[in-house]
Amino acid sequence: MVNKQYITSMLKEGSLEKKVIVVTGGGTGLGRSMAKYFSELGAKIVIASRKLDVLEITANEIKEISGNDVLPVQCDVSDYSQVENMLNQVITEFGRADVLLNNAAGNFISPTERLSNRAFDIIVNIVLKGSYNCTLAFGKNWINNKQPGTILNIVTTYAWTGSGYVVPSAVSKAGVLALTRSLAVEWAKYNIRSNAIAPGPFPTKGAWERLLPGELQKKFNLAQKVPLKRVGEHQELANLAAYLVSDYSAYINGEVITIDGGEWLKGAGEFNLLEMVPDEMWNQIEKMIRKKK
Repeated sequence: MVNKQYITSMLKEGSLEKKVIVVTGGGTGLGRSMAKYFSELGAKIVIASRKLDVLEITANEIKEISGNDVLPVQCDVSDYSQVENMLNQVITEFGRADVLLNNAAGNFISPTERLSNRAFDIIVNIVLKGSYNCTLAFGKNWINNKQPGTILNIVTTYAWTGSGYVVPSAVSKAGVLALTRSLAVEWAKYNIRSNAIAPGPFPTKGAWERLLPGELQKKFNLAQKVPLKRVGEHQELANLAAYLVSDYSAYINGEVITIDGGEWLKGAGEFNLLEMVPDEMWNQIEKMIRKKK
């Protein structure tokens, strides 16, 4: 049974009123959970991803719960022109954007020597290029209009430790972390804050089926790697994200906050345990992943 504290709203009602928050990768998973909570706290929400049909369903579901405006925008964040178009749609609809949450991501497990350069490109383009495309477009808009802004990036604990078997993701997330810290200093003079969250295991259906397909979810129970012996609840992450995009955190800038139950301290490199997977199983895993694409 889940402790009620883990799934309870942290901030008071109306904490994000009058804010316009853009969430990339907001149609599913953790992006959806964060967008939903922001909306419940009074924000106007924009959710963006490549799949408009998924976005529209999510937008309607969130609106039904919160009663607040949710705008779905189809956007491939790896394409700068599409990012600019997304920003223009936000401004047309709401007049401005106050917060950018770079959440769009992609990942899969594989020994690095089995990867093609295209496999690397897919992850780097979504995670790193997508984050700096959005950050650059929104940042320029805020600076040109002398408007304060808040950037929140979703990274991971292996952004600073590295991790075998997810090297394209590790490379990309490390870049996003460097972007976060660099701009926190450079853009502070424009009243633009930049922070990041590094989540540990927060299971989502799509992502976890790709990362641990088939029997791997039973074989590698990630909760056992966490000193607290459990995975995270989406509301716990949403609570932290809401705080970091709110005015309550106005003096926090350039920080990466880990929310992983102590996992990375117990053993750096979230997927290093895959060293135990034999070659025969990797062949099976590859076939399963290809079927899911």
